[in-house]
Amino acid sequence: MARKFTDSRLIIASHNKGKIDEITSLLEAFNISVTSSAALGLIEPEETGSTYLENALIKAQACVTQTGLPALSDDSGLEVEALEGAPGVNTAPYTKAQGGHHKVFDLWAKNTDIKKNPRATFVCVQVLLWPDDHQEIFEGRVQGRLTFPPQGEHGHGYDPIFIPEGYTKTIAEMPLSAKNMCSQRFLALEQLIKSCFK
Repeated sequence: MARKFTDSRLIIASHNKGKIDEITSLLEAFNISVTSSAALGLIEPEETGSTYLENALIKAQACVTQTGLPALSDDSGLEVEALEGAPGVNTAPYTKAQGGHHKVFDLWAKNTDIKKNPRATFVCVQVLLWPDDHQEIFEGRVQGRLTFPPQGEHGHGYDPIFIPEGYTKTIAEMPLSAKNMCSQRFLALEQLIKSCFK
C-alpha cells in the first residue's frame, strides 16, 4: 500500500514554470503548502540518468537534500516512432541542442520518416520522495500523432504539435480541463493523488 502524504509542506523539484503551474493547480485542493525548487533558489542538478525514473530521482533527491522536506519530481519525454523512440529521455537536452522547440518543429516537419509515420507517445514518470528515502513512483503515457505546423496557444513544450489518440486537436488547442484528460503528467499525478493524498 502506498504511503499517505501527511506532511504540511511539499517541494516541487523543478525549474520549469509550465510544469510547476500544472502540478500546483492539481494539488490546490489539499491542505498543504506547495512551493518549488525554483522559487527557493535551489540549484538544478544535472540530469545524468539513462531512464525517466533515474532523472526524476536525481531531481527529487537534490531537493530533499537541500531542504530536508518531501519533494515531488517528474521526468518526461516524447518518444517518436519514426525516430526509433527518440528523443525520449533526452527530450530536454535534444531540444536545447537543436535551438529550441520551434527549431525542432521545423526540422521534424521536413522529416520524410515522420511524414510517413507520425505516431508518438508522451511519457511521464512521477516520484514522491521523503527525507527517509521512501519513494512512491507513478507513470503516465499518452499515445498520439505529430502534426505540422504547430497549432494552439495553450500548454508548453511539444503540446502544439501533438494530437492525442481519439482527439482532433493538439494539446495546445485544448482548455486546461480537456488537456488534463489526455496529459501524461496528469495521468501520473492522478494515480499519485489517489494513492498518497486521498
